[in-house]
Amino acid sequence: MHLGDLTEWDDPETIANGCITAQKKLISGYKGAPTTNLDKFDEGMNPKHVALSLIGEPTLYPYLPELITRFHEEGMTTFLVTNGTNPSILKRADPTQLYLSLVAPDRETYLNVCNPNNDYWDDINKSLKLLSTKDCRVAIRITLVDGINMKDADKYADLLKKADPDFIEVKAYMHLGHSRKRLDRTCMPSHGKVKSFAWDIASEMGYKVVNDSEISRIALVSNRSNTELEL
Repeated sequence: MHLGDLTEWDDPETIANGCITAQKKLISGYKGAPTTNLDKFDEGMNPKHVALSLIGEPTLYPYLPELITRFHEEGMTTFLVTNGTNPSILKRADPTQLYLSLVAPDRETYLNVCNPNNDYWDDINKSLKLLSTKDCRVAIRITLVDGINMKDADKYADLLKKADPDFIEVKAYMHLGHSRKRLDRTCMPSHGKVKSFAWDIASEMGYKVVNDSEISRIALVSNRSNTELEL
């Protein structure tokens, strides 16, 4: 059965209420600990931010736009992470921040890296164009795997120009977890190589590398001024 064949989904109200209830249950045991800051505990019992990400692709949920609206009605911010393969849902979704993972500079590399059950490259390009129309903060992440997708900075820049993002995270693949069964440690680029690649993208776009972290092997590219970044 394909996801599109499903006829029963939890409604946004059920999911929103369930998330808040689960958060409260998760931290409830800390109230009795002598080291617990009760002011911070009270903050945790009234969550203000929601991340729609992590395991799976959130845009597969057909009522995601309505779920985002429901969280906003509770006075909460929403952080949506997507791979860009479902532009029809993305078009209707209006989160506080939209974060897209871009894994390749071209179709051939995308198919090699992701090995998808369908070719979603055209959908990803549609999603990139949609990002430029969104009235929210937009960030795009590129995870670089040396020898596989760490190439053609100019092609990445052409794709990124479609989205006109506020931020671009250029980060190194880390040789951890199950990926070690598929990739060699040499696939993990150094921070110097990551930062150099980030500058190549930034130069093509008229952006700048505004920050970086050597221990995390990541560089932040933006078109914002230092004043805006501080805000």
